[in-house]
Amino acid sequence: MANTYQGARRGGSSRPGGGRRGGKGGRGGARTVAMRQVRPVERTPVTLPSVMSVAELAELLQTTGIEIIKELMKLNIMANLNQQIDYNTAVQVATSLGWETNEHVSEVVQAAAADFTARQAEAGTDPDSRARPPVVTIMGHVDHGKTKLLDAIREANVAEGEAGGITQHIGAYQVETAGRKVTFLDTPGHEAFTAMRARGAQATDIAVLVVAADDGVMPTTREAVAHIKSANVPMVVAINKIDLPAANPDRVKQQLSEIEVMPEEWGGDVPMVEVSAREKLGLDDLLEVVLLVADVNELKANPSKPANGVVIEAKVDRNRGPVATVLVQSGTLNLRDVVVAGSTSGRIKAMFDDRGKRVRRAEPSFPVEILGLLEVPQAGDTFQVFDDERVARTLVEQRQLQRRADALIGDRTVSLTDLYSQVQAGTAAELRVILKTDVQGSLGAIQNALLKLNDETDQSVQLAIQLAGAGAITESDVSLAAVTRSIIIGFNVRPDVAAKRAADTAGIDIRFYNIIYHLIDEVKLAMTGLLAPVYQDITDGYAEVRNTFKLPGGDVVAGCYVLDGRIVRSSKARVLRSGTVVSEGSIKSLKRFKDDVREVAAGYECGLGLDNFNDLQVGDQIEFYHREEVARA
Repeated sequence: MANTYQGARRGGSSRPGGGRRGGKGGRGGARTVAMRQVRPVERTPVTLPSVMSVAELAELLQTTGIEIIKELMKLNIMANLNQQIDYNTAVQVATSLGWETNEHVSEVVQAAAADFTARQAEAGTDPDSRARPPVVTIMGHVDHGKTKLLDAIREANVAEGEAGGITQHIGAYQVETAGRKVTFLDTPGHEAFTAMRARGAQATDIAVLVVAADDGVMPTTREAVAHIKSANVPMVVAINKIDLPAANPDRVKQQLSEIEVMPEEWGGDVPMVEVSAREKLGLDDLLEVVLLVADVNELKANPSKPANGVVIEAKVDRNRGPVATVLVQSGTLNLRDVVVAGSTSGRIKAMFDDRGKRVRRAEPSFPVEILGLLEVPQAGDTFQVFDDERVARTLVEQRQLQRRADALIGDRTVSLTDLYSQVQAGTAAELRVILKTDVQGSLGAIQNALLKLNDETDQSVQLAIQLAGAGAITESDVSLAAVTRSIIIGFNVRPDVAAKRAADTAGIDIRFYNIIYHLIDEVKLAMTGLLAPVYQDITDGYAEVRNTFKLPGGDVVAGCYVLDGRIVRSSKARVLRSGTVVSEGSIKSLKRFKDDVREVAAGYECGLGLDNFNDLQVGDQIEFYHREEVARA
């Protein structure tokens, strides 16, 4: 029956004029042909939004969702009617269906982005603005009592009887003193403080520098001061541990004055308060000074507008999904608001304060944890509230494209080569330097010699030292260099693995010297536009000494683990001990087990001997490098 039926179908369709509608004399067939000839479809170019669903695209193209899905399948895209597709994909679908498209740039999105910038700028001039709580970051050396001071302030000033006590659920919290509130950001350190600024966020109003009265200024303290100054925020110094017998606050003030942090009582502009976190002494005085500094700076915001602010930290919670801690800087954030945070968006499903309590709104300077974002934003990303969810999604897409473009351009940093070119073009104005040396004695001599160049060279180019310190080049130095557009100069010191990787990623120019006059001459030539071609060291890899063995002939070889990159037999080797260079030379032997090898990759162990150096010690890091000539344009 099936074969007969199919044969009949084939036969019927092949007869000229066969079938009720297929013959020339059939009235129905003539009517169909006539309609196709006299009523062609006329289509004007269609304007497509940046983001749309399959159903929305079908409506714009005057077709069914099934047809759109078929075209998407041809592009290897499996989608349903509610699936969101981007502009480029929609153009391909429209073209395949015979539509022309107009180039489209969303004026609404541009206006929204401009509105966010305007909202940030008008916070202090808006007539409806009112005083807001100051946002404070506490910084300082790790052993100087920063955490204890935070805990003591929180314990002494959290409202009594509130659920959750002093438990801190998020990386920020508010305390109340003298009827006024103060917001504290509990950041991991000055690296995070500067990393946020690197992404355009300025979350802190006041920085409190903690210095131990018995220990004084440490290298980390100097770094913190440099980061605070680069952020251009007011500073308050808390001299902690005054209860200890060895406490000497005057010595601390003297040390701080030597790094240009001058106490108010000595004619400077930095208030200093003596406190004891352990005995809870001076905490009210510290908060009073913070509020006084806030009053001087007239911190204001308008709580009646849509909220904007900054992401303090973010993570993925296994049960709750993307979770972000945000600080509202202007306006009021409400439950169910549509938020764009960096390159992600979402509608707020829930908000919690620093004690884990659910809240429905957050006013300026109020930190909250929010749920509802589609992805995890980055710390330091700005956020803003939108009325239109579609506009929010479109802005997110544009930001993602912009971030990819920025990553490709990578023009945030500067190098001595850039300065040389800028001087010749007459556009250079300042060379910013981070100086690290092996010992304090070298530091003072080099610092003075560099600053003298300002008097000796063309006044159109000035040298500014952002940070000077003794010790290895750290990831914190790289972070500061990225934000301040500085170069890093190392004298007899090298970066560790993490710092080298961060510098390579950020494109930071690090220069290494072991002779002072070479350092001074090269900087001077760069400042005067006369820098000649030089050789540049290219790092091949890093290894760590795990064991040492003495051979019968007296030579010492090391059992090493390759941390990063690779060891090449022809590479030069530089032995680093606590970041200080103790030897430079060639590789004498390189073995894997008993076999001589030409190279060893990261993650593998090897045996290594160096020419004319037998003082290898467990824990030493060895940097392997080769030298290339770099031509100056």
